[in-house]
Amino acid sequence: MFTRDMFNPEGFKNTVVDGKTIGFQFDFKLQYYRGVTLSIIRNIEVWVDGQAINREDIRFSIRGESFTLDEMKTVIDYRWLFGEWATVTVLKEGGLSKGPHHIKATQTIAPSYMPMILVHTGEYDFEI
Repeated sequence: MFTRDMFNPEGFKNTVVDGKTIGFQFDFKLQYYRGVTLSIIRNIEVWVDGQAINREDIRFSIRGESFTLDEMKTVIDYRWLFGEWATVTVLKEGGLSKGPHHIKATQTIAPSYMPMILVHTGEYDFEI
Protein backbone atom coordinates (compact mmCIF):
# COMPACT_ATOMS: atom_id res chain seq x y z
CA MET A 1 0.00 0.00 0.00
CA PHE A 2 0.99 3.64 -0.22
CA THR A 3 1.78 5.11 3.17
CA ARG A 4 0.98 8.59 1.91
CA ASP A 5 -2.64 7.39 1.82
CA MET A 6 -2.44 5.98 5.36
CA PHE A 7 -3.48 9.29 6.97
CA ASN A 8 -6.48 11.49 6.24
CA PRO A 9 -5.16 15.09 5.95
CA GLU A 10 -8.51 16.34 7.32
CA GLY A 11 -8.56 13.90 10.25
CA PHE A 12 -6.00 15.46 12.60
CA LYS A 13 -7.51 17.33 15.55
CA ASN A 14 -7.55 17.60 19.30
CA THR A 15 -10.17 15.48 21.04
CA VAL A 16 -12.57 17.41 23.27
CA VAL A 17 -14.98 15.67 25.66
CA ASP A 18 -17.32 17.69 27.90
CA GLY A 19 -15.34 20.85 27.13
CA LYS A 20 -12.01 19.31 28.18
CA THR A 21 -9.23 18.46 25.71
CA ILE A 22 -8.33 14.86 26.53
CA GLY A 23 -5.98 14.13 23.64
CA PHE A 24 -5.72 14.19 19.89
CA GLN A 25 -6.90 11.98 17.07
CA PHE A 26 -6.21 11.10 13.48
CA ASP A 27 -7.90 9.06 10.79
CA PHE A 28 -5.98 5.98 9.75
CA LYS A 29 -6.46 3.65 6.78
CA LEU A 30 -5.70 -0.07 6.76
CA GLN A 31 -2.55 -0.89 4.80
CA TYR A 32 -3.66 -4.33 3.70
CA TYR A 33 -5.47 -5.33 0.54
CA ARG A 34 -8.50 -6.80 2.29
CA GLY A 35 -10.49 -6.13 5.44
CA VAL A 36 -9.44 -7.70 8.73
CA THR A 37 -11.14 -8.55 11.99
CA LEU A 38 -9.83 -6.40 14.81
CA SER A 39 -8.53 -9.49 16.63
CA ILE A 40 -5.68 -9.94 14.13
CA ILE A 41 -4.37 -6.40 14.60
CA ARG A 42 -1.45 -7.03 16.92
CA ASN A 43 -0.41 -3.47 17.52
CA ILE A 44 -0.69 0.17 16.54
CA GLU A 45 2.32 2.26 17.48
CA VAL A 46 2.33 6.05 17.36
CA TRP A 47 5.09 8.65 17.65
CA VAL A 48 4.34 12.36 17.50
CA ASP A 49 7.16 14.86 17.11
CA GLY A 50 9.60 12.05 17.88
CA GLN A 51 7.91 11.07 21.15
CA ALA A 52 6.60 7.50 21.50
CA ILE A 53 3.03 7.16 22.76
CA ASN A 54 2.31 4.56 25.44
CA ARG A 55 0.20 1.64 24.19
CA GLU A 56 -2.24 2.17 27.08
CA ASP A 57 -2.97 5.69 25.81
CA ILE A 58 -4.13 4.59 22.35
CA ARG A 59 -7.78 3.98 21.43
CA PHE A 60 -9.04 2.58 18.13
CA SER A 61 -12.52 3.56 16.91
CA ILE A 62 -14.49 2.23 14.00
CA ARG A 63 -18.15 2.81 13.14
CA GLY A 64 -18.85 4.46 16.50
CA GLU A 65 -17.22 1.80 18.71
CA SER A 66 -13.94 2.36 20.56
CA PHE A 67 -11.47 -0.20 21.86
CA THR A 68 -8.15 -0.28 23.68
CA LEU A 69 -5.44 -2.17 21.83
CA ASP A 70 -5.70 -5.00 24.38
CA GLU A 71 -9.48 -5.21 23.92
CA MET A 72 -9.01 -5.54 20.17
CA LYS A 73 -7.34 -8.93 20.67
CA THR A 74 -10.77 -10.45 21.41
CA VAL A 75 -12.94 -8.45 18.98
CA ILE A 76 -14.10 -10.81 16.23
CA ASP A 77 -17.37 -9.11 15.29
CA TYR A 78 -15.88 -5.90 13.87
CA ARG A 79 -13.91 -5.72 10.65
CA TRP A 80 -11.69 -2.90 9.49
CA LEU A 81 -12.53 -2.79 5.81
CA PHE A 82 -10.17 -1.98 2.99
CA GLY A 83 -10.47 1.74 2.20
CA GLU A 84 -12.26 2.55 5.48
CA TRP A 85 -11.00 5.26 7.82
CA ALA A 86 -10.65 4.30 11.46
CA THR A 87 -9.97 6.92 14.11
CA VAL A 88 -7.02 6.55 16.44
CA THR A 89 -7.25 8.63 19.59
CA VAL A 90 -4.25 9.32 21.80
CA LEU A 91 -5.03 10.22 25.40
CA LYS A 92 -2.85 13.23 26.24
CA GLU A 93 -4.10 15.88 28.60
CA GLY A 94 -4.37 19.17 26.72
CA GLY A 95 -3.93 17.52 23.31
CA LEU A 96 -1.39 18.93 20.90
CA SER A 97 -0.37 22.57 20.62
CA LYS A 98 -1.55 24.56 17.64
CA GLY A 99 0.88 24.44 14.78
CA PRO A 100 2.88 21.90 12.77
CA HIS A 101 3.53 18.35 13.97
CA HIS A 102 5.00 15.13 12.59
CA ILE A 103 3.42 11.71 13.06
CA LYS A 104 4.82 8.25 12.55
CA ALA A 105 2.49 5.29 13.00
CA THR A 106 2.84 1.55 12.50
CA GLN A 107 0.17 -1.11 11.99
CA THR A 108 1.08 -4.69 12.86
CA ILE A 109 -1.32 -7.29 11.44
CA ALA A 110 -1.11 -11.08 11.81
CA PRO A 111 -3.47 -12.80 9.35
CA SER A 112 -4.01 -16.38 10.48
CA TYR A 113 -3.58 -17.75 6.97
CA MET A 114 -0.16 -16.18 6.39
CA PRO A 115 3.17 -17.40 7.77
CA MET A 116 4.34 -13.87 8.55
CA ILE A 117 3.31 -10.76 10.40
CA LEU A 118 2.68 -7.66 8.28
CA VAL A 119 4.14 -4.38 9.50
CA HIS A 120 3.33 -1.10 7.73
CA THR A 121 4.74 2.24 8.84
CA GLY A 122 3.84 5.69 7.56
CA GLU A 123 4.84 9.24 8.39
CA TYR A 124 3.04 12.52 7.78
CA ASP A 125 3.40 16.22 8.57
CA PHE A 126 0.19 17.91 9.73
CA GLU A 127 -1.14 20.97 11.57
CA ILE A 128 -3.58 21.33 14.44
